[in-house]
Amino acid sequence: MKKTATRLADGRELIYYDARDDAVRDAVDQRPLDPIATRSEIRHDRLLGDRVAVASHRQARTYHPPADECPLCPSREGRHSEIPAADYDVVVFENRFPSLAGDSGRCEVVCFTSDHDASFADLDAEQAALVLDAWTDRTAELAHHPAVEQVFCFENRGKEIGVTLGHPHGQIYGYPFVTPRTQLMLRSLGEHREATGRNLFDDVVADELADGRRVVLDGEHWVAFVPYAAHWPYEVHLYPKRRVPDLPALDEAARTEFPQMYLELLKRFDRIFGEGEPPTPYISAWHQAPYHLSHRGEFALHLELFTIRRTSGKLKFLAGSESGMNVFINDVPPEAAAERLREVASK
Repeated sequence: MKKTATRLADGRELIYYDARDDAVRDAVDQRPLDPIATRSEIRHDRLLGDRVAVASHRQARTYHPPADECPLCPSREGRHSEIPAADYDVVVFENRFPSLAGDSGRCEVVCFTSDHDASFADLDAEQAALVLDAWTDRTAELAHHPAVEQVFCFENRGKEIGVTLGHPHGQIYGYPFVTPRTQLMLRSLGEHREATGRNLFDDVVADELADGRRVVLDGEHWVAFVPYAAHWPYEVHLYPKRRVPDLPALDEAARTEFPQMYLELLKRFDRIFGEGEPPTPYISAWHQAPYHLSHRGEFALHLELFTIRRTSGKLKFLAGSESGMNVFINDVPPEAAAERLREVASK
């Protein structure tokens, strides 16, 4: 992998990740952009103990542009985009409309491919491995950012999820605090260690492998399963079998096997609802240990992949119980979801 860092016309950082070591990235951003001047505010909810990012400038962000005006495509034929080069492998750049900025953290965009009409599932294993390299590098680099406590790499896919740009891409959030979901995991992790002396993540993985009913894929270095108490109609958790706290800690064997495992899961997600159905909307979310956590090695890196589609043509809405009380009601038994995901193995 070759990494080339540059700056856009408004001062934002952009980084090319290339599979070839001889790639030259010297294109200059030709757009007449003013220096970036965005800010966000983190407010603390005194009742719930969590935080809300207030970022009013995001109201002006790009919204469903036509394909020939996509800001994530390469700059070609006189049209200038967020990526100055005429082609690219993988690109990461600072978000022009960030939810977190300055002392409130950092937001980045990850373009998985220059092909506007592709999806992550269409990538070959080499390209998917390059995306993994980019995620890993950004996780390691953001450790030096003074305002970042935890890094979250994720992809929103599909208009149903709220995606406003159709180009295959994801995002990286550098939070200036430990997120509420991670705090809950850490609380359960501590309680389990206190009660049993064992690691909760290790026990969850071991229990799912022993039970077997919810296992979707079982590789040499990774295992994918529908969790026992899945919140979403179709939800899969992907764990490395050797516990590590974050992406930089993965060994070479796990890094090599990951593309095949992950691409297979994404292809199966697109087959859940049968032939002729539109692509399955999903959220794919990496969970990594916060940087300054004591006993950081006890946290287990894992990826959570889920869809809000519960059956053909119907979505799972977060209504009264879910949105009002954070109590999920799942219409699809996890065992049935796992069985369906095993049935739709790619040919």
